[in-house]
Amino acid sequence: MASTDQSPSLEILVRTPEEFSIWTGPPFNNGQPGVKLEKVSCVNAKFSDDGSRLLVTKSNSVISIYDCKTAKEIRSFEVPNVTSAILSPYGTFLQTFQKPSAPQEKNVTLWKTETGDPVYQHSQKNLTKTTWPAIQFSSDEVTACRMATNEVQFFDTRDFSKGIIDRLRVPGVAAIELSSAPGSHVAAYVPESKFYVGCRHTTLHGSKDFVASWPCMGTRHCFKLFVARPTTLLVYPSLGPAIQAVARRSFFRCSTTQLKWNHGSTGLLVLVQSDVDKTNQSYYGESKLFYLTIDGKHEGLVPLSKEGPVHDAQWSYSGLEFAVVYGFMPAKATLFDKKCNPLLELGTGPYNTIRWNPKGKFLCLAGFGNLPGDMVFWDYADKKQLAATKAEWSVTSEWSPDGLYFMTATTAPRLQVDNGIKVFHYNGSLYFKKMFDKLFQADWKPESANKFGDITELIKSLNLGKVEDKKPSGPGPKSAQASNKPPSTNPTAQKPAAYRPPHAKNAAAVQAELLGIGESSPAGMSKNALKNKKKREKQKEKKAASDGS
Repeated sequence: MASTDQSPSLEILVRTPEEFSIWTGPPFNNGQPGVKLEKVSCVNAKFSDDGSRLLVTKSNSVISIYDCKTAKEIRSFEVPNVTSAILSPYGTFLQTFQKPSAPQEKNVTLWKTETGDPVYQHSQKNLTKTTWPAIQFSSDEVTACRMATNEVQFFDTRDFSKGIIDRLRVPGVAAIELSSAPGSHVAAYVPESKFYVGCRHTTLHGSKDFVASWPCMGTRHCFKLFVARPTTLLVYPSLGPAIQAVARRSFFRCSTTQLKWNHGSTGLLVLVQSDVDKTNQSYYGESKLFYLTIDGKHEGLVPLSKEGPVHDAQWSYSGLEFAVVYGFMPAKATLFDKKCNPLLELGTGPYNTIRWNPKGKFLCLAGFGNLPGDMVFWDYADKKQLAATKAEWSVTSEWSPDGLYFMTATTAPRLQVDNGIKVFHYNGSLYFKKMFDKLFQADWKPESANKFGDITELIKSLNLGKVEDKKPSGPGPKSAQASNKPPSTNPTAQKPAAYRPPHAKNAAAVQAELLGIGESSPAGMSKNALKNKKKREKQKEKKAASDGS
């Protein structure tokens, strides 16, 4: 490879039903990966964001931490009834969730991985996607916060013994997302709600958000009045006194939301999903994409040019542009800058997934899940399509940290058959494939893209040459198709025979074999004709005998 001697080697974590291994490469020697860590029994495994530590859950009560450089276990924790565990971005802290055995039990614990001591604990009833991890860290571990009832609590990551050092009051908050690089802002999601304002004679103080009314308990002539408060997205500074939000957006018809910060913490993509589409155009509900900036210059919808759901929206690693796949199939893909202006149209096709290359030069547009697995590789810098190929039944997909390889995996329990790993070059050519009886996980070990050499030099080291586009072209003119069609060597097709049911196709042969009748019977008669002939002969014999007597 063209990277410097200090560049780390690529590694892949592969987990099967009862164990995991760590492969080295690509590139692979003799076409097969090397093994850095042999089979280790586990039920789950996960790298820290910087790739320095590996969390391995070996049972429902034992968690081990491995040093990724030496591939050796450095710490073990015994946590009874642990349900979930996660490392902080640098692997400094381990966060565990235990199934609570009593009310108000402090079942969420933050451990210091270096010493193995607990540094903070609190109680949490449920484990959901919006509430885990309970304590969120910025990518540099400078800022940490957690969502509590009607507020966001902040901590000093250098000393958790201080407890809560700051509180941000957000009534009704249901989910938060701390910006990662840097952790300067926090986004809060407050879902839609309805509240009682009084009877029909009550003055609403100018409110126009009347929703519905129900009869009062006392009399049928009086009605209760309810007002709907819309879903609200709020962005607050996480450092210093946060008196008011720096960005705000309200909207109705929202069941779930995804909050995605860019690198630099200047922009926030908000993917809003509603379970019901009131226009009845989609069985899967309605979705919208909002874009908010911390300077307040943009707080509205992303201008999408095709109707339909938003399948995926991802920021580039630079944080200066984002890509969106949207619309009814065939879906459309568009690149936008940080001012929400369209930069490049990537065409239409059966796509629902976007994967940005960490080196910022390439992009993969794919259709996984219930789609056939089409993949298109783009050179974003030169604004041209490199190649198109397929990776059927893929469940996970990701670029390698050096930006040269793209790995897809078919894993259980999503799919129980055809489990395996495929590794492609940056231009879509297949480099490696391996099948498994059962595969649960296949992940690259995270590394900073800055640790590798320049992408153009890395590409030259592969010596791949030019790869032609594998995308099937559309049908050409009929005359061209006729001229390119090879001459047929088959005889002229005969008129098709009448349909015969399957059970009757071999009936004659079977009957001949069972009854001892040859293919050519006397006078070419059938079985029934022979029986009738014998009967007539016997009748003639009987008649001749009776006449002679």
